[in-house]
Amino acid sequence: MGGATAAPPAEHSPRRDTDKKMVTIQFQPVILLVLLELAFAQYEHLGYPPGFPDPEQEHYTAPQLAPDTPRIQLRLAGDKRKHNEGRVEVFYNAEWGTVCDDDFTIHAAQVVCRELGYLEAVSWSPSSKYGKGQGPIWFDNLHCKGKEKTLALCPSNGIGISDCKHSEDVGVVCSDKRIPGFKFVNTLPNHVENIDIQVEDVRIRAILSSYRKRIPVTEGYVEVKDDGKWKQICNTEWTQHNSRIICGMFGFPGERKYNARVYKMFARRRKPTYWDYAVNCTGNEAHLSSCKLGQVTSMKSNETCPGGLPVVVSCVPGKDFAPTPMTGFRKAFRQEQPLVRLRGGAIVGEGRVEVLKNGEWGTICDDNWSLLSATVVCRELGFGTAIEALSGGRLGQGMGPVHMNEVECSGFEKSITECFFNKEALGCSHEEDAAVRCNVPAMGFQESLRLKGGRNPFEGRVEVLVERNGSLVWGTVCSDSWGTMEAMVVCRQLGLGFASSAFQETWYWPGEVSADSVVMSGVRCSGTEMSLTHCLHHGAHLSCAKGGGRNAAGVSCSETAPDLVLNPQAVEQTTYMEDRPMFMLQCAHEENCLSSTSSQAPANSYRRLLRFSSQIHNNGQSDFRPKAGRHSWVWHECHRHYHSMEVFTLYDLFTLNGTKVAEGHKASFCLEDSECDEGIEKRYECANFGEQGITVGCWDTYRHDIDCQWIDITEIKPGDYIFQIAINPNYEVAESDYTNNIMKCRCRYDGHRVWMYSCHNGGSLSTETEQTFPGLLNNQVTHR
Repeated sequence: MGGATAAPPAEHSPRRDTDKKMVTIQFQPVILLVLLELAFAQYEHLGYPPGFPDPEQEHYTAPQLAPDTPRIQLRLAGDKRKHNEGRVEVFYNAEWGTVCDDDFTIHAAQVVCRELGYLEAVSWSPSSKYGKGQGPIWFDNLHCKGKEKTLALCPSNGIGISDCKHSEDVGVVCSDKRIPGFKFVNTLPNHVENIDIQVEDVRIRAILSSYRKRIPVTEGYVEVKDDGKWKQICNTEWTQHNSRIICGMFGFPGERKYNARVYKMFARRRKPTYWDYAVNCTGNEAHLSSCKLGQVTSMKSNETCPGGLPVVVSCVPGKDFAPTPMTGFRKAFRQEQPLVRLRGGAIVGEGRVEVLKNGEWGTICDDNWSLLSATVVCRELGFGTAIEALSGGRLGQGMGPVHMNEVECSGFEKSITECFFNKEALGCSHEEDAAVRCNVPAMGFQESLRLKGGRNPFEGRVEVLVERNGSLVWGTVCSDSWGTMEAMVVCRQLGLGFASSAFQETWYWPGEVSADSVVMSGVRCSGTEMSLTHCLHHGAHLSCAKGGGRNAAGVSCSETAPDLVLNPQAVEQTTYMEDRPMFMLQCAHEENCLSSTSSQAPANSYRRLLRFSSQIHNNGQSDFRPKAGRHSWVWHECHRHYHSMEVFTLYDLFTLNGTKVAEGHKASFCLEDSECDEGIEKRYECANFGEQGITVGCWDTYRHDIDCQWIDITEIKPGDYIFQIAINPNYEVAESDYTNNIMKCRCRYDGHRVWMYSCHNGGSLSTETEQTFPGLLNNQVTHR
């Protein structure tokens, strides 16, 4: 994220125009390819913030080929998960064909990727990983050195000489960074003429005054930037399918009708400049790069659109981005949907895909997971088309069952649950959980927030752009009550991932002196807001005793975060009751692990303890580390150990109507790797004042027979109860998902024995089922 380069500012205000970079389109009747660089304006904030120099990059120069060099063109096709990967296909002798994997190497992949305009090759795949191609197998036994200017210059058996089958078609994955200044040079003849086309940007430009002030831009001309000039597209061949793809590119799930009469009047007053080509999409493409070009329009004078008008699209925003008369933009996006939801993503529109089946949430196996299926998920959730279909548990591992496998969609389904899939998930584990990154509308939120003074782009003092006395000024945020949830919103708004730390003083990060004054105070966030201004705050009535400057709020962000999840079965299987004499509980009493009535209990009396084991897994993408460094850990003489977190877990017992009747807590006196998944080494152990933490793929077990691993139920009457555990309840450590930090069980106590059953994690069941369990629905509301 931090390494991406920020694109130059667009010609128009980013609040009015939404830009896209360079899209590759194929001519259908006319053999011509158009390359548009796939850079998404709404994600430009993922690069370096202003003030940080961009890394030096090479500048592309077109290769000079000898006259006898065979003229070929390449493309990436097949069942691909992103635009910079796919089956290598070659256009030669007026026909598309493939490349055999025999003797293919990373050097050959490098030549392919460079010829397509990417900086370098990442990997290559044999045996038709992206599906079997069609037509001739143009190249076999390629022996590239990696420096060739075109694949046709690599030694091989000769063009068209091969003993391979299409089951041996090779595929490549290229870097997502493009060669700066890359221009596609069309070397293929066609029936019109040889033309080199450079389409640099695509945008929706708001025309009507009522839409110019709206964010996001949902209606206007579709324009392409060709040879440095913005041009409109003639609508004589334009279809609803084309509009569907354009809207999807800009983060909208669908398109709608618009008032054509108003645009007719506008076109009469201001003569359009038309692009020379039409577009032909089928409607199920994930992106315009998969569409073909239609007829070449007439080039007589400027009459390139006889009887037509400029193309206008009107897009339907998802409910989280739609303006409403009462509240303006929706203050926070909701991850939960009736049948599908995203979990574990750092920014809006990305996450692990989870589906609801039989009242229980589960995941999708990544077998055959494609951009087409990912796009169905994105549209269903109110976003646009998919940017990327992620596999291999890239956005963290889920829990519960794997509900779907080998998903295949046509692209027009209303829900991923309507797609064909294999109900058998044999061999699938959560290491193969599928995820998506979706196009979302450009809301411009990142323009009103910045980090200053940090050592790198991911940290610094938080500075906010606000209106004061009719002008926009930068200022700081009061750090009173500033915590992890607020930092999470800042990092999301800037596209920098998750919060790793929240700071209440920033004297070591000198920001802009002119921005020292506090302009925002009393900030309280739930953690799901898209912008800091959507959180609760004092508004114009500022109140900040500490002041700004040295004491202003700051954050550090990270692309990854841990995700702690309890094992419900471990609690069910280890629960028991013990009567323990008070004289054996003195250390536990000192650490407040007993009920308040125990302070008057005589030493020879007994306390009744509900005991159990806790097995806490880290299913995230980075290690769970305590907030405090070892220099500030607290030594407890009685138990003779250090506490790195004073409250790591809370244990509560509720009546069936939600009244708390007993409670306990556990300090993290020893955060360590008890066991790990196969192939993962333990990194943390508490012995000899060692480092504390939980490695990704490992778990920490708090055994039932250690102090404070209980609830004191001495005064509890027999009956039915709800037992609950909350991990990291005070949000001391940032996680990718707090909703699964709660675990609940039904508990029956008859005065002599205790049973624990129906244990489950927060967010793992349907809302209807969850509501039958009182207590916290998830960890989003504890201790705030």
